[in-house]
Amino acid sequence: MELIDWRDGRPIYEQILERIKHLILMDVLQPGEQLPSVRSLAMENATNPNTVQKAYAELERQGFTYTVRGRGVFVAESGVLKDRKRSELRTEMTSLLREAREVGIDPEVLCREALSGLQTDEGGQL
Repeated sequence: MELIDWRDGRPIYEQILERIKHLILMDVLQPGEQLPSVRSLAMENATNPNTVQKAYAELERQGFTYTVRGRGVFVAESGVLKDRKRSELRTEMTSLLREAREVGIDPEVLCREALSGLQTDEGGQL
């Protein structure tokens, strides 16, 4: 499981954290699935085990994973996580649409343009 882009300027633990969160939200990593051990993931990604441990600790703090003592780190149920992400995205969108309206851009037109761009990016699929 390669998780690091060495050209990315973000800290390595943050890249690991964000990539695993993305894989969980996209259902690539299933609830109850065991993540690789800290040591093996560190070796596979040529990084320090403390860096992986920091990412794993943050994943658990955010509710994406849970630890079973002596067995490892496992993916948590993703339903609540997806609801939380939906809420975060709704808040961000509301803020952006409010800003658009404040500078004289019709929010509905902006949404249509964004959706049109998304359909083009994804080959016509939403």
